[in-house]
Amino acid sequence: MSQIRHQPIAPTSTRFLGGGETIDRHRHDDHQLIYVSSGVLAITTEHGSWIASNDRALWVPANTWHEHRFHGRSRFHTVGFPAQDRTPLLDAERPTVIAVDTLVRELLIALTGTPLTQTEARHIEAVLRDRLRRVTAEPVSLPAARDRRLADACRLVEEELHQPCTLAQLASRVHTSERTLSRLYRDEFGLTFPQWRTRARIFTAMVMLAEGATVTDTAHACGWATTSAFVQTFAQTVGITPGIYRAGMGKSQED
Repeated sequence: MSQIRHQPIAPTSTRFLGGGETIDRHRHDDHQLIYVSSGVLAITTEHGSWIASNDRALWVPANTWHEHRFHGRSRFHTVGFPAQDRTPLLDAERPTVIAVDTLVRELLIALTGTPLTQTEARHIEAVLRDRLRRVTAEPVSLPAARDRRLADACRLVEEELHQPCTLAQLASRVHTSERTLSRLYRDEFGLTFPQWRTRARIFTAMVMLAEGATVTDTAHACGWATTSAFVQTFAQTVGITPGIYRAGMGKSQED
């Protein structure tokens, strides 16, 4: 494991990063809200992994290590919140993905990318804090496994999404029983194995679509038997079809 860099102050800023670029593992004494108005950001923490795109942002509590990988040219916004202040989210103890509506998006862009006086910045931040108390959490995340057998099983599935295997086959490969592995998925993630596997597929699909892969190629690479089954599952989970999601990523990068 690489060393965790300590950066006491969480910056409020905008940066542009290319596809494939990374930000190494680090932590802040402040809370931080992370958002990409273009591109897609995969965020890994000690609690798990998340996907942030132009309709989602991630709340990272103070002293939580996190690292980033960018997919597609990305416009990267961060807002720091002092740890001693009252947090704007109702549940801010763990990393949380939140929905970003038009107002929140414009507030984030204005606060991080526009030259502001201190008075202007305080006014915008006050409106943002008020709005964040009303946002909804989004479920597209992959929790981190604690048990070694479960971690190995998750890694194998993620590496071989195009070639689905049964829980019994997976259990044999990580040297445990099907019953034990099923229990580990339920106990650690609160999900059945098929539910977790679907979430892993969606997670990877969001990255592939953001990088320009077609809907059909993404469906096959992520293990769906048919494109129509992928479209239906993606829409149920993300809230929009993969075609609309992919088009939105392209539009945001042009903007």
